[in-house]
Amino acid sequence: MSAITLSAGLAELGLDLPAEAQQKLLAFRDLLLKWNKTYNLTALRDPQQAISHHLLDSLAILPYVADGALLDVGAGGGLPGIPLAIARPQLSVSMVDTVQKKATFLQQAAIQLGLKNVAAHHARVEEMTGQYAQISSRAFAELKLFVDLTRHLLAPGGRWLAMKGQRPDAEIAALPADIVVDQIIPLHVPGLGAERHLILLKAGS
Repeated sequence: MSAITLSAGLAELGLDLPAEAQQKLLAFRDLLLKWNKTYNLTALRDPQQAISHHLLDSLAILPYVADGALLDVGAGGGLPGIPLAIARPQLSVSMVDTVQKKATFLQQAAIQLGLKNVAAHHARVEEMTGQYAQISSRAFAELKLFVDLTRHLLAPGGRWLAMKGQRPDAEIAALPADIVVDQIIPLHVPGLGAERHLILLKAGS
């Protein structure tokens, strides 16, 4: 039953993923819910709900993800990082979380799912080094804090992808003057009866 819901949801999103990727997505869902019993990775317990609220919600931003290395901040249970890595095996996905048990789960999930394009870090993002073409977050922090904490990691010409519920106009208004709002994209997530927006940001010159 769940596989049908996933494939129907992917079709509604206009995403064509091979059967192997869809199987990996469901395997990730199962891992997440299994580890959740002891690690408290998500408030969701229902396998069906996890398809819409986790897998499809993460993959709704896939059309806006470029080719360059991606850093997912406050990765938690691996959303959206792991679904994106499964859908795009050529995409280098790094994930960071300050909570050790969450970072452990991310490392274990990458190993069990055979995701060679995933790296997981247990760290505070403001202490990380490196350069990333794109930096994503899902329910991590207000936009200004997200940008302030990760600005040193954004490669020249790179952009931030902030996943939000309702359109965060107050947060946008509070952004530093040199941050450019590139696009505000309303997202429709199949099976999710709630507002979703993707905010694309760039650092101005």
